[in-house]
Amino acid sequence: MNILFLTENFPPETNAAATRVYERACYWVAWGHRVTVVTCAPNFPHGAVFPGYRNRWYQTEEMSGIRVVRVKTFIAANRGVVRRSLDFLSFMVNGFLAGLLQPRPDVVAATSPQFLAAVAGWAVGAWRRVPFVFELGDLWPASIAAVGAVRHGLLLRLVERLELGLYRRAAAVVALTNAFKRNLTERGIEPDKIAVVMNGVDLGRYGPRPRDPALADQWRLDGRFVVGYVGTHGMAHGLTNVLDAAERLTPESDLRFLLVGAGADRDALVAAALQRGLENVVFMPPQPKEIMPAVWSLCDVALVHLRGSPVFAGVIPSKIFEAMAMGLPLLLVAPRGEASRVVLDHGAGQWVPPDDPEALAQAVRDLKGDDDGRQALARRSLDAAPAHSRETQARRMMDVLEMVVAGVGARAGREVPS
Repeated sequence: MNILFLTENFPPETNAAATRVYERACYWVAWGHRVTVVTCAPNFPHGAVFPGYRNRWYQTEEMSGIRVVRVKTFIAANRGVVRRSLDFLSFMVNGFLAGLLQPRPDVVAATSPQFLAAVAGWAVGAWRRVPFVFELGDLWPASIAAVGAVRHGLLLRLVERLELGLYRRAAAVVALTNAFKRNLTERGIEPDKIAVVMNGVDLGRYGPRPRDPALADQWRLDGRFVVGYVGTHGMAHGLTNVLDAAERLTPESDLRFLLVGAGADRDALVAAALQRGLENVVFMPPQPKEIMPAVWSLCDVALVHLRGSPVFAGVIPSKIFEAMAMGLPLLLVAPRGEASRVVLDHGAGQWVPPDDPEALAQAVRDLKGDDDGRQALARRSLDAAPAHSRETQARRMMDVLEMVVAGVGARAGREVPS
C-alpha cells in the first residue's frame, strides 16, 4: 500500500504527535508498505529551526525508510494565537500543494493537532480521488478554548462546523481515546466509522534501568527522591499546581521535582520558582529522543499533569505509556476520565484531582515513604506496558487504512479492536 500522511510535527521533534506518526510508520515500512510523510522543517516548540535543517519551500529526505517531504511554513514558537494561526495556515496550504506533487497514494491520512493539517489531508484526498482518514489526536478547537486561548464566539463556531464537516467526509476516523469517540457520536458522527486506537510506546526503546550516573550528577539528583514530569509545559498542563505542591514540600530536603521539556508556560514557571526560592524544583530543557530513557531513569515516580478542565478528562497523555515501559509508578493529576481509568485499572499508580496542591503534596509524601507500595505500583506499571505497545497500535491503524482502501471504512469502528 502507498500511504501519504500529513503531520506538522515529525522527528527530530519529540512531541507526542511526531513520535506517534514516526514510530508507527517504521512498522508499516518494515511490513512492506510505502510511506510518504508531508511535514515542515522541525522547529517545535521553540519556533527555531533545528540544526541541519532550513525552512525551504520543498525538501526531501529519507528517515528509516520513510520518505519525508518538508515544506516551508511561517515558523512561530508554541505560544500566542495570531502567529501560531499563521503557522497552521501556512502548513495547510503548502502541505496540500506538496501532497499533490507526490505519486498517487492509495490512502491519505492526517493527524491533529493541529487541526488544519487534517484540512490539507482531506483536500489532497478529494483532489486525488483517494480516501481520507482523520486521526483525531485532540478535540481541537475545544481544547484551545478550554485553556482560554480563544474565546467562544462566531469564529469558534465556524471552526467547529468545519471540524464536524471533516469527520463526516472522512472515510474513517481514528480516535486516540474512547472519550473522543463518544464526543463525536454525541455530535452526530456515525459511530461505526470511528475506530479507537490508543497511544502507545516503543518497547524496544524503553525499559527499566538504573539511574543514569552522568545525568544524575549533572543535575544534582544523586541521593534524591525524584518526581519527574517529562513533556510540554503548556497552557493545558497547569504546572503552577506543581510549584504550589513543591512549596509545601520544602522541608523534604531530599526531594526534587524534575520538570523536563519546553512550552508556552516554561519561562513563567522558571521565573515563579526562582521568585519563590523553590530549590526543590529542577528544570531541564527538552532532550533528544535517543536519551529520553536515560532521562526517565532519573525518576522514582512519573508525574502526569493536566489542567482541571472537563475537556481533558478525555485525554490520555502518551507519557503514561513511556513511564509504564520504564517500570515507573505513575502519579496522575488530571480530571477523572480516560487517563485515570488506564492508570487505576492497571493498578499502575495513584490519581490526584487537579488544582489541589495539598493533595498532590500528600501523594508525593505517601509514595516517598512507602517503598514496598511504590515497588508494587512499579511492577504493575511495567506489566501493563505490553498491552500498549507501538507495534500493536501500528497494526490496528493499518487495519483501518486497509479497510478504507477496500471501501469498508464505515465498519472500522466495529471491526478494529480498541
